[in-house]
Amino acid sequence: YSSAASDVYKRQIKECLQVSSKLGSFKTLISSIPEFCTSHWLLRMPLVIIFLQQGLMKLPFDLDEASSYGLPPLVWWIVIAGEIGAGLGLLLGGLFNTKILAWIGDPITRFSGFTIGCITTGVIWIGEPESFLDVLLYDNLHVFMWVGGLFFALRGNRA
Repeated sequence: YSSAASDVYKRQIKECLQVSSKLGSFKTLISSIPEFCTSHWLLRMPLVIIFLQQGLMKLPFDLDEASSYGLPPLVWWIVIAGEIGAGLGLLLGGLFNTKILAWIGDPITRFSGFTIGCITTGVIWIGEPESFLDVLLYDNLHVFMWVGGLFFALRGNRA
């Protein structure tokens, strides 16, 4: 009985070593993939395009459009300036991601991300969704914009 148990134990150790060897080669494979240090642009550019497009689409300023959302003119101006400013800020913040300009690029990116989050929260709020689940399931674009803004607000140019 003990030799049979010993054989099973040896077989299990051998299998564990084989799995460990395969994991080691997987780790080697993963570590050999080069880092794409500018991948933040893949998230940054869609947000820039959406916010610039939305802000520029509201120009020229129209009181009727503001009132159709139930917003006073001052708030509508802030939304327009915020959308255009956040789009430009996110773009410039990424362009200023150099050793010389990092001191200004990172705060611009963070402030733009915060602005995107604030504006998107307002847009979701004005839509008066019935529940948080409705927002998550049916308002994918605004969820993407909110999460993207939060990402850049928290990570800045260290993305």
